[in-house]
Amino acid sequence: MENVAKAEILQIVDAVSRERGVSKASLIDAMEQAVQIAGRKKYGLEQDIRAHIDPNTGKITLSRARQVVEKVENTFQQIILEDAMLIDPETELGAEVLELLPPIDLGRVAAQTAKQVIVQKVGEVERARQYEDYKDRKGDILNGTVKRVEFGNIIVDVGGRAEAMLRRNQQIRGEMFQVGDRIKAYVQDVRLEPKGPQIFLSRAHDEFLRKLFEMEVPEIYDGVIEIKAIAREPGSKAKMAVTATDVSIDPVGSCVGVRGSRVRSITNELSGEKIDVINWDSNVAQFVINAMTPAEITKIVFDESRNRVETIVPDDQLSMAIGRRGQNVRLATKITGWGIDVMTEEQESKRRSEEFANTTELFVEKLVLDEVVAQLLSSEGYNSLDQIASADDSALAAIEGFNEELVEELKNRAITYIEQQNEKIIEGLENLGVEQEILDTLDLPAEYILKLAEYGVKTIEDLGEVTVSEFRSIVPENVISRENIEALINFAKEQGESEDENETKE
Repeated sequence: MENVAKAEILQIVDAVSRERGVSKASLIDAMEQAVQIAGRKKYGLEQDIRAHIDPNTGKITLSRARQVVEKVENTFQQIILEDAMLIDPETELGAEVLELLPPIDLGRVAAQTAKQVIVQKVGEVERARQYEDYKDRKGDILNGTVKRVEFGNIIVDVGGRAEAMLRRNQQIRGEMFQVGDRIKAYVQDVRLEPKGPQIFLSRAHDEFLRKLFEMEVPEIYDGVIEIKAIAREPGSKAKMAVTATDVSIDPVGSCVGVRGSRVRSITNELSGEKIDVINWDSNVAQFVINAMTPAEITKIVFDESRNRVETIVPDDQLSMAIGRRGQNVRLATKITGWGIDVMTEEQESKRRSEEFANTTELFVEKLVLDEVVAQLLSSEGYNSLDQIASADDSALAAIEGFNEELVEELKNRAITYIEQQNEKIIEGLENLGVEQEILDTLDLPAEYILKLAEYGVKTIEDLGEVTVSEFRSIVPENVISRENIEALINFAKEQGESEDENETKE
């Protein structure tokens, strides 16, 4: 390399070391690696070429490294002792000997090559430094300036030559940022990657809302008020459940602030996102009622088998309970973890009347009862023959107008009818050739197993081929949830795949 180029390379190293805070040693090391690559291209890729740059003069020394052995098996990597001693008289077996090679003339492009290598090395060092500086900042909020926008992703300058990325799917819908705008975001992840930003931001994450409240409400930061759950539809609406460790503190009032000052500042930061701050409650029913704010719940019915809850609201509050495009009930479902159905008082009254009439008709027809007796059973909450068959005698006898003889007769009729129906179902399943394995798998009332068999579900393999919608068309929602249907079908598919694997091995 020419003397001018050597001097210029050292000047570049000195300047970059001062400006970017990267050690001279690491920059020279990067240059040496680049020269080694050039040396291999000249002398052969199979050679072990070493390069050394004098940090004082910039002089490059190029050499070939080989191991001293008794018998050479690889002439590019090994050398016998006699030949090695001609290069270094003091060498010995097992040592490594360096043979000087003629220098490479990189010519006019030497300085430019040096710049490229140094820029690359500086990038690597700065990315590593950025990762070290920010790896423990995950979960924090960063303030920065919009540096540029690339394909909808916003690159944010967060200071100290560090850049972060706010991806399009982590932005609040409708927000528009220009280069130079100030921006605040939640650090969702920090990763060490070979290229590009390693700090990934979010303004749509639920935790962004939590952090904003921690910054705005001292009681949350101090731990006096705890945020128990958050549900967001970024930029539109959010619900946040809070509780206080001190019973004298109003957690909702503290979060909202005087005349809504605290929550208003957060709403402004989130582009107008409306925030319902509600009281968390260990009583699930009360928590659901709180979560349905601002609607007023008059009645609530739980179905724990399906993890769903039915809420009854006044007729004029149905739209408020559901919310715009179902938003209110959707957020309430997310924050409570319960599926929520909404009905008006009129709808519930109509449904109860229909259920009462259907149950009464069932008892009159199947148990051969007077309508009055059937109505009394329905009004007491009995809605199936199984309930009557398994009911406690004293509970039935407590119904006005009932006596021991009537109770005994009712239970006998219900048991007899159920047994007859089960016999018919068993006979039907046998005639259809339903396998025992599917009977053991389907934890359903026998009548629905028969309906599935009539549809064509007679084996585990048949069950694996049925869609959820097909299954639902046969078995109603009050018998089995969608989640359990999916689990049954997936189990059947896994069983089928397992059997196929066994057959293949055999």
